[in-house]
Order: sequence, then structure tokens, then C-alpha cells
Amino acid sequence: MDVRLVGVPLQEGASCLGCEMGPSALRVAGLADAMRDLGHTVRDVGNVAPSPSRPLIHPNRAIHHLPEITGWIDALSDVAFRESDGAMPIFMGGDHALSAGTVRGMAARAAALSRPLFVLWLDAHTDFHTLDTTTSGNLHGTPVAYFTGRSGFSGYYPPVPHPVSPAHVCMMGIRSADPAERRAISETDATVHDMRAIDEHGMAVLLRAFLEKVKAVHGLLHVSLDVDFLDPAIAPAVGTTVPGGATFREAHLIMEMLHDSGLVTSLDLVELNPFLDERGKTALLMVDLAASLMGRSVLDRPTRAG
Repeated sequence: MDVRLVGVPLQEGASCLGCEMGPSALRVAGLADAMRDLGHTVRDVGNVAPSPSRPLIHPNRAIHHLPEITGWIDALSDVAFRESDGAMPIFMGGDHALSAGTVRGMAARAAALSRPLFVLWLDAHTDFHTLDTTTSGNLHGTPVAYFTGRSGFSGYYPPVPHPVSPAHVCMMGIRSADPAERRAISETDATVHDMRAIDEHGMAVLLRAFLEKVKAVHGLLHVSLDVDFLDPAIAPAVGTTVPGGATFREAHLIMEMLHDSGLVTSLDLVELNPFLDERGKTALLMVDLAASLMGRSVLDRPTRAG
């Protein structure tokens, strides 16, 4: 496969500084070499810069860095569309606000191919706030509401020509959602598997049902992997830790099943904050998970000292 690595040094969507170093950490952790070792052709296209921003003031005074985020959405939409032409882009973040742009761009690619886009959202949070409902003002909590076409962004974020149907969104690992998000999601057809559902039914059963939906309609599948999907005991490098996340093997099982499906066409690796990491532990895990998605089997896993 032709893999394109895209650096997204975006941290304005969060309240904790450090995510802008995420792309560098993933590079140092060996993401490109891991892909090449699996036989893929790899090209690192460098880091994206946001488009020039325009002055924007929203009535919700909690919101911060709104002009900057709109600039990132514009730039990332264009990059995602361009780099997905005959290749698989891996977006190295950067906070989760980047998905507002990457999914918007991938939705345009899906429309150009006359195929539906599906999104697998691996996260502790639903990120289903609008500009009106966010109380933190952190815009990494808005991308899913935005790219599914929810109202509340007009005049601020760029228009969404090809919104993703909520019925094509599957969230897994959820364990923190604000009341406004829960109410809004309950009015959609999005699939939400919180950690209780995963405990009761298992990752494999829940994921397999979603993959069958994607396959049945020849869809494209965008995977968005947030560090806080994982339990903080194995992935400490994130500013939004929530206990009780996915285990090492649960996370790898998902990636291995995604590889076996052959459906994944793009990937976000987000919310990696190297400033909070322990000797690169989380960056190495994220690279390891990406390698599982791209074909590394359990028997191929390297042994590490210590």
C-alpha cells in the first residue's frame, strides 16, 4: 500500500499544551520504518500549516482559538482529499480537532468515488458538542457533531458539503460524555459502545457488526484513534485521561480486525502529548497499534528490552 504520513502540529483545540509535538514523537518512535517493514511504500509529506484565519467571535465566550481551528479545518480538508488519491493517509496529530478537517476531506474523497464514508471513533469522549453547547470552549470536543452535519457551526466553521451520516459512525470506548452530548447523540442513529457494552459483549463482536455494515455497501472507512481510548496505565501521554480504557490486547485486537477487513482507507492518530509521556511509552504504543492495523500479526511482534 502507498502510505502518506501527514504531520498535524495542532494544539489549539485543547486546553493542555503539548500536542503540537505529537507528529515529531511519532516520527521518532519509528512510524515510517514500521510501515516500510510491513512492505508498504511510505512518503512523509511533512507538517501541514493552517490556512490564514479570519477574525471570528462567537457568542459563547468560553470558546478559544476559533479562528485558528477554522484555518486548520480548511487546510486539512484539502490535504486529506489530495493525499487520499490512490494512497492511504495517516494523520499524525495533534489534538482531536484535526478530525473536523480530515473527515471533511475524506468525505469529499468518498463522494468523488461515489462511495459512502464510515467513521470508527476510538475515544473516551464522543466529541459531539457544537459551538453553542461546549462549556469548556475546547474545540477538540466538536468534530463529530461538525462532520455529521449538526447545526450550530454555520458562519464559523467551513460548510460541510458531504456530511457523514450519523448512522455511519461507530464510537467505541466511550466513558465520558456531557449531558448535552448524550441528549444530542440519542437523537441520531450513531452507534455508541461505551466501556460497559465492551465489558459485556467484547470488542470483537461489536466491531464485527460495524465492519459488516461498511462492507455491505462498499464503504470507505476512516479510523480516528485517540490516545485516551486506551487505559492511562498503558498510555499516559494525554491531557484528558479517563480511567477504565481499552487494554493493550483489546486495542491490538481492534487493529488486527481492521487490517483483516481490508476496509480502512485513512487513519488519525491524535491527542499524543509527548510532554506527558514516560520515555516515549505512549508514542511507541501508538506506532505499534498502527503497525497492527497495517498488517503486523501477533507472531510478528518485536521483543523489547526492559
